[in-house]
Amino acid sequence: MATTMSWASYLLIHLVIFSWYVFTLSANCSLKSTEIHPGAKTFGGRWKYLTFLNLVLQTVFFGLVVLIDIIHLILPSKSLKCGVPLLLVKLRDTIFTILAFPIGTFVFLSFWSIYHYDREMVYPKFLDDIIPSWLNHALHTVILPLALLQMYIQPHRYGSKMRGILGLAFFSAVYLGWVLWVHHAAGIWVYPIMERLSPVGLVIFLGVACITLAPLYLLGEKLNHKIWRSTAGSAGPQKKKKK
Repeated sequence: MATTMSWASYLLIHLVIFSWYVFTLSANCSLKSTEIHPGAKTFGGRWKYLTFLNLVLQTVFFGLVVLIDIIHLILPSKSLKCGVPLLLVKLRDTIFTILAFPIGTFVFLSFWSIYHYDREMVYPKFLDDIIPSWLNHALHTVILPLALLQMYIQPHRYGSKMRGILGLAFFSAVYLGWVLWVHHAAGIWVYPIMERLSPVGLVIFLGVACITLAPLYLLGEKLNHKIWRSTAGSAGPQKKKKK
């Protein structure tokens, strides 16, 4: 079972993670498009890639976490149990449990699974000349250890399973609709693997991808409960009880 830390310690760790994501996001947006891979210049820009959406999500989430840490450091304890501070903590937990952890984990697992099966389906070799190796790992590898670190150092309150899974289902439906619209409007598939699949294979692939998110939500809930058995749902450092 993990133990909570001081808000100053939280702030230090979260500032480092937030800075890393801001740096990674900046590096990603600085990549130049080429004739071989026009990328951001095609319809939908970077916003059609789940990897980029996840990067923005993680950056916004840790920016929110840093804000919460600062508020808990400067405001008296009584002011933190209601109003905006409490609302921000609830928002933090909602984003992490329903979006940040499941989607970040999905990006990690789906990318590297397909990559090791046939990298040309998800990350063609010519991208090695466009995207630095460190940035590839920042986008597809580091996200999972950082999500697990966040889960380990700070407890998060999980809502009902139905609410969480429906939230993920809504996100999946919106993103799937966006991917299909990009293909309809510009005649391009977001990922190479979609070009290789038959219509039936594409339906199965997208269906499995969407369904996979539900077990990842449940995995996050189980890990959170296992790590924080006696303090699950608390917002931060626990006060010791007087004997």
